[in-house]
Amino acid sequence: MLVTADSTVTGAKLAQVTNAVHRFGDKARFSQTKGKLRPLISGGDAIWGQGLRCSLGFNVHTSSGQAAILTAGHCGVATNDWWADQGNSQHIASTSAANFPGTDYSYATYDAGVDAPSAVNTGQQITAAGDATVGETVTRSGSTTGVHDGQVTGLNATVNYQEGSVSGLIDTTVCAEPGDSGGSLFDGSTALGLTSGGSGDCTSGGETFFQPVPAALSAYGLTLP
Repeated sequence: MLVTADSTVTGAKLAQVTNAVHRFGDKARFSQTKGKLRPLISGGDAIWGQGLRCSLGFNVHTSSGQAAILTAGHCGVATNDWWADQGNSQHIASTSAANFPGTDYSYATYDAGVDAPSAVNTGQQITAAGDATVGETVTRSGSTTGVHDGQVTGLNATVNYQEGSVSGLIDTTVCAEPGDSGGSLFDGSTALGLTSGGSGDCTSGGETFFQPVPAALSAYGLTLP
C-alpha cells in the first residue's frame, strides 16, 4: 500500500500520517509529492451525483472564465452536486443549468482547485466544436464502457423518452450503456456530441443518440478551453 501526501501536509499532520503508515511495517510505504494534489477529470470520466453516475462530456469555460463540466441535461436535472468518486468525498462541481427534455444538455461550474484539461480521457486534445455529418466515423468515451467507435447515420433525430421527447439529436451506430450518459462524442480534436440515450449494449451492438455540442455551448454562452 502506498500513501501519498502533498506539500500542504506539514508539521503535526505530516507526523500523524507517517506514524500511521509506519504501524503497517513492510505492508505500507509513505511518499510525499512536491506539488499539491487535486482531482484531474477529463471528458469520458465518471462523475457522481446524488444517487447517480454519469460521464463528463467536455470541459468548458463560462462567459466569466470559470471552468465547467458540459454533460447531458438528464444528468444535470437529477442532481445539484457532483463528486469525482462514488463515496462522495471529493466534491468537484455544482449544477448551474440543465435542460431536459426538449434538449439534453447541462453544465456544472467547477469548485476552485479542480484541474479541467481540454483533452478527453483518451488523451485526445479537443480544440473546437463542430457539426457531425452522415457517414462520419466518430469516437465515444464513457465511464461504463470506455471508448468505442461507430458511424453517424442520421441528424436532427427526435427520440421519445419516458420523460418526454428530445429533438435535434445525432443518430449513430456507436454502442453505449447506462452510466455512459453525458460522455463525449468526438472526431479527432473536434467535439461533436454528448451521450443522450439509445438501445442495445456494447456486447451485441446498439444505436446511440447524441446531443450536438454546438447547440449546448450556444445555449449557455460556453466555450471550449
